[in-house]
Amino acid sequence: MPRVSAKRQITLPASGCDELDIHPGDEVEILRHGNQFNIIKKKAGAAAGMLKGTKANSAVSDKQSRQGHFE
Repeated sequence: MPRVSAKRQITLPASGCDELDIHPGDEVEILRHGNQFNIIKKKAGAAAGMLKGTKANSAVSDKQSRQGHFE
């Protein structure tokens, strides 16, 4: 079972890395859901086109859209 090091690092099991095609130097994203973390391998271009067709809401200012996120 992986343990947390003194530097708060966790070594991922080789079998899990193989299944997810994660290699040294790859970037991953860690998302928290309640008391668990999910590790996702980042892939260049994976989000391409994600916002296609999305229209801005002109009733909301840039300042309002950021309100509460950077306070």
